[in-house]
Amino acid sequence: MDVVDYTPQPEQYVWTFGGAPPSHRIKPGTLLRLWTEDAFCGTLRDVTDLPSASLNMPFVNPQTGPFHVEGAEPGDTLALHLVDLTPARGWGASTTIPLFGALTSTDRTATLQEPLPEQTWIYEVNSDRNTVEFVAQSTDLRLELPIAPMLGTVGVAPAAGEVRSSLVPDVFGGNMDTPEMKPGVTCFLGVNVDGALFSVGDGHYRQGEGESCGTAVEGAMHVTLLVDLIKGGAPAWPRIESDDYLSVVGSSRPLEDAWRAGQVDMIRWLGELYGLDAMDGYQLVTQISESPLANVCDANYSAVTKLAKNLLPPADAYEGMHRKLRDLAATL
Repeated sequence: MDVVDYTPQPEQYVWTFGGAPPSHRIKPGTLLRLWTEDAFCGTLRDVTDLPSASLNMPFVNPQTGPFHVEGAEPGDTLALHLVDLTPARGWGASTTIPLFGALTSTDRTATLQEPLPEQTWIYEVNSDRNTVEFVAQSTDLRLELPIAPMLGTVGVAPAAGEVRSSLVPDVFGGNMDTPEMKPGVTCFLGVNVDGALFSVGDGHYRQGEGESCGTAVEGAMHVTLLVDLIKGGAPAWPRIESDDYLSVVGSSRPLEDAWRAGQVDMIRWLGELYGLDAMDGYQLVTQISESPLANVCDANYSAVTKLAKNLLPPADAYEGMHRKLRDLAATL
């Protein structure tokens, strides 16, 4: 097995999907051990650090990569198995940012309401207890919350030569901000350009569904992942398989269109797995799907359609790729 260790320097961060040369050329079957910077580039370290003074737009949400996968061609399916995600710092940060977030006016949802105040919260990491600590600013309330590491951003280069901000989720993946992107899952992405050119980043130490204020507990992350390639079979939208669920992430505006995209591609996935026609798939998804939100703040919103595997006949999605990579990860 080829193993690549990569900790990018600030000048090596990538801010887009598409438009950037590869940091590495790798073969399918490679194990990557990476470091990713937080969405704020490590600039928010204290409650007195405010985004307006600390962030340099558009240089937020830095990505590690992109990685050119040898043999990947448009129409293929990239498989990324998240072996491990471990906080790389003793603290994470979250903020409210004026005119950003699900519960405030924005420049597109325009009202005469004043913007909500700008604030920063710092969450201290307790590695021994595997928790982060929420500290209220209006009272003396403190809460230890379990660490639930995830990657907010996983994506490939878009099709047709597009270059998209690392803040955007779409058919190529990107900034989906779904808690489903956690250790032990395999993400399937459709390849749009030779080499796929995938990047990862935006580590969250935990995040609620919807990411209401627009920022999770953002933190630098040690990322271990396995890379593989399936010839053909590119999904329309990012797909995620765990031991317990099949999931599809749709991203669009309005939010119902993001939900619809995930529902439709899940129906297609059931057709691939079980030969169901669209109407049978429509009926089955209606009765057994779960629909957690991913984010309701980004340039596009993201919604997940999940099916519990214990409600379905056994099936080998992508010829059992998730099981293969999970079993390989267990030997590392």
